Amino acid sequence: MKNLFICTSIILLLTIGASAQKVSLAIQQKAAAWQSTAGLTNSSIGIAVTDNTTGENILKSEPQLSLVPASILKVVTTATALEVFGPDFRFKTALSYSGTIRNDTLWGDLQIVGGGDPTLGSMYFPENVNFLEEWVKAIRNNGIRAISGNIIADATVYEKIQVPGSWVWEDLGNYYGAGACGLSAYDNMYEIHLKSPQAADQPTQIIRITPEIPGLDIQNEVRSSDINSDQSYVFGSPEDNKRVIRGTIPKDRSDFAVKASIPSPPLLLANEFLNKLSGKGISVSGIIKLQKAQNGSVLNETLSPPLRDIIRVTNHESVNLFAEHFLKHLALQKAGVGNTEDGCKFVLDFWKEKGLNTNAFFMNDGSGLSRFNAITATQMCSILNYMKTKSKYAEDFIQSLPTAGSGTLTSFNTEEFPQDCLYAKSGSMTRVRCYAGYLKTNSGRDLSFTIMLNNFSCSMSEATHKIQELLIELRKL
Repeated sequence: MKNLFICTSIILLLTIGASAQKVSLAIQQKAAAWQSTAGLTNSSIGIAVTDNTTGENILKSEPQLSLVPASILKVVTTATALEVFGPDFRFKTALSYSGTIRNDTLWGDLQIVGGGDPTLGSMYFPENVNFLEEWVKAIRNNGIRAISGNIIADATVYEKIQVPGSWVWEDLGNYYGAGACGLSAYDNMYEIHLKSPQAADQPTQIIRITPEIPGLDIQNEVRSSDINSDQSYVFGSPEDNKRVIRGTIPKDRSDFAVKASIPSPPLLLANEFLNKLSGKGISVSGIIKLQKAQNGSVLNETLSPPLRDIIRVTNHESVNLFAEHFLKHLALQKAGVGNTEDGCKFVLDFWKEKGLNTNAFFMNDGSGLSRFNAITATQMCSILNYMKTKSKYAEDFIQSLPTAGSGTLTSFNTEEFPQDCLYAKSGSMTRVRCYAGYLKTNSGRDLSFTIMLNNFSCSMSEATHKIQELLIELRKL
């Protein structure tokens, strides 16, 4: 009976259509064998491989399972943003003032008006780290030496809720769980620097926080460990200054940094700006307020790098924050306020208008961090095919994907995938491993592919190895 079930699963798993004669037996056997491979027997498998030139379905799974995509969902989000905004689009942040300037004094408020830029002070764009200096320079150039009013931080271009409701508690306090804000800064991330003793299973000590966050209260429960990697998690919700950090870090470290998500990016940015003004001898009589700015006179406008550059970082480094910004900015075009729900609806409607069958395509965020997301391999492959064959921004999109040995594909051997024959985005979370992208075969065939594994019991490296083996066989076509 067990063998009968396995054989039936193999028949259901793979459908080879008119291109059967062009698909090697080795590929069919390798993909079919997954259902009887230890660690994959009970997993859900989605495979779709399409020839971009002929449109032929080289390989696809049946039935069309709707599976958790993890970070390959960024392929959909970044493709949509590129199509809607174009590669030269730039986010804008305005520094303005209300009131009047008289006798070296601004009689009114200084206003930071967020425009959804995710790159202010980002470690991924070093050229953007001196924006506060530029703001101070603009203030001094306008003859302002004192401010009678407040510093207003306006993040209202996006909804107040920073993170999607379907993200899990374990993710929210960590750097990869930083939510999109209308006024983001420093990748919405701070570092907790810890010192660990020489022995394992001992308490650690927090030595500093970078950047300093006023009012932040961290309960440290981290212990030292023989494991030579970061096994700690930060727990806490947006807008709340209380944090708990648990788990382990390597023993005998004098300074070990753990990355976490900033509770309130607009508040931190306004504080940093206030400190910068004070350091330059510009006094502020008022306080920091998080609210909508008034119409005022613009002192400075900070532009982000071009969208093509931000998308490239998003897909190469799998930056959740950037993807969530794209999603909310798409909603801004439709609803007037950037929010996750309208952003998801925008994306689905966009691809439906392009002819995609969106049945069983469920989207709850832009980055893939939510386990409520689901898509079929065929749907993902169709979007990839569109971007390669119909988009006028095809080259920008393709170049945004990592190649073997780079970005999130560092585990892929360049000898197996030479000369940039592979461009792909990876996606992973607990019991999820997915890849989606483009593959050039030895004979010159240009393929779009999506391979998705959910709920496997083998290790992540074993699942990755299985996918790599299949891609190596596909290259032989």
